Amino acid sequence: MSFNEPSKTNGQINSILGQAKELVGHAIETGYQAVGGSTEPSSWTTTGKEQHAKGEAEIKAAQAEGYAQGLGDRLTGKKDSIVGAVTGDKTQQAAGNIRHDKGEAQMNINDPTK
Repeated sequence: MSFNEPSKTNGQINSILGQAKELVGHAIETGYQAVGGSTEPSSWTTTGKEQHAKGEAEIKAAQAEGYAQGLGDRLTGKKDSIVGAVTGDKTQQAAGNIRHDKGEAQMNINDPTK
């Protein structure tokens, strides 16, 4: 994985940090409003919302990427299993079954409907 690829971990970190910034921003705004100050959102709230949204988007992108990779492994594994069965190559058939199952598990982990 390169630094440009989406990451669930980085997405979760940014989502949590964004929520924390929003919380601080709301506290600042409440304090200002209590003493008759501005009712405009603080920069903490604004940047927090942006960071949270970017984090959530990165999580979704990483899930989609993982799901697609799982689908690829599942299809390749099925093909290898069938070819192994047809040619009598038990090693290829077993390896194909393993890859198919690995892909299926990766798809389940990254299922966007869950």
